[in-house]
Order: sequence, then C-alpha cells, then structure tokens
Amino acid sequence: MTISVIRTVILYVLILVLMRIMGKRQISDLQTSELVVTLLISNIAVIPMQEPTLPLVSGVIPIMLLVGLEVLMSYFMMKNTKFRSLICGKPQVVIWEGKPDREKMKLLRMTTDDLFEQLRQQGVFALSDVRYAIIETNGTLSVMKKAEKDTVTPEQLQLKNIHSEFEIVVISDGVIAESSMKLCHITENQLQNILVKEKLKTEDVFIMTLTPTHKYNIIKKQECSS
Repeated sequence: MTISVIRTVILYVLILVLMRIMGKRQISDLQTSELVVTLLISNIAVIPMQEPTLPLVSGVIPIMLLVGLEVLMSYFMMKNTKFRSLICGKPQVVIWEGKPDREKMKLLRMTTDDLFEQLRQQGVFALSDVRYAIIETNGTLSVMKKAEKDTVTPEQLQLKNIHSEFEIVVISDGVIAESSMKLCHITENQLQNILVKEKLKTEDVFIMTLTPTHKYNIIKKQECSS
C-alpha cells in the first residue's frame, strides 16, 4: 500500500512538472496534438499506479517521451506554418455576412444546433447580427458583429481619458499575497496604512482587491459569516 502511494505521488509531481513544460492552457484551448498527448499521459500514468509489480520507469519513460515529442512538435509548428496547418488545420469561416456556409459546416461536421449554441455563448442571438464567424483550430468560435449591432466603444464616442483598471486580490482570507502587491506596485507598509485607515487588521479581511492606482475594495470576514 505504501509503495502504491509513493508511486502515485511521484507520478503526480512528474506530470505536473511536465505539463508546465508543455505550457499552461485550458482544456478548451488545447490543439489536437496537445489533447492527444494529454489523454495518452493520463492513460499511461494509471498503469504503474494500479500495478505495483510493474517498474515505475515503465510509466515514466513513455510519459517523458510523449512530452518531448509534443515540445518538439510545437517547435516545428512555430518555425513552419505549413506543418502547423497540417497538424492543427486552418481556421474556417462558417458565417459570412449573416449567412452560414453549409459546405464548411459539413467539412467540420458541425450542426446548426452546434453553431447556434456557440453563437449564444458569444452573446449573439441572431444570425443577422453577424458579419463573420470563424471556427478556430482549437474548435472555439470567434465572432465579428456587424458595425450597427456591435457595442459602442469610448473611442467611437470620442471620449478621452477613459481608463479601465483590473483588480487584483492582495489579501485572501487574512493572508497577504506578496506577488499581487508587486503587480499593484504597493509595499506592505502602504497596505497596512490602508488597513489602519479602515480600522482593520489583516486577519479581519476576507478579500481585499487593489488596482494599480491603489483603488481598493475590502470585504470583511464578518460580512461573510452566516
């Protein structure tokens, strides 16, 4: 039993490291070759976990080989667009000026239900609103709306000095995130000064978000208690 636990931990750590080498992606963003490697690794890793009699190396070597092949494939795809197209395919325009392309949909084995589902996920509920819709090589749908149906931007309204900012969690459940403070260009002393101003201690804070211009929002632990 102990051996099985140790083998499982070793394989778990190894796969985490190798997946980081391959690069971080969501499952929905994986290219075909990446998805194949991910599935094969998961299947191969199970064998030495369930069979303690098999040498651990019999699972480690194939996993490392697959990751090496994927890294090599990624390198060639970066250097050669034809090779990338051969492996990953090409983006396909499935809607042109509000009209679906039946031939492209047949090629992709895509039903009208599939198309409309993906359109709704992009916030589009009418074909007539779409100028172009493209199925990317990872299977996701990119949509360009017609100008009269698209969201108006501050630039189009000729509004100036309109800046959007992102919030970063700098305190989570009473714990300060040092990496987040660096992104917001704030020191711990400055952070503590804000807490003193709000008459709070670090351990009193459930979530504190901060922008790079030091605008903050604080949710106290007592506000979240039932």
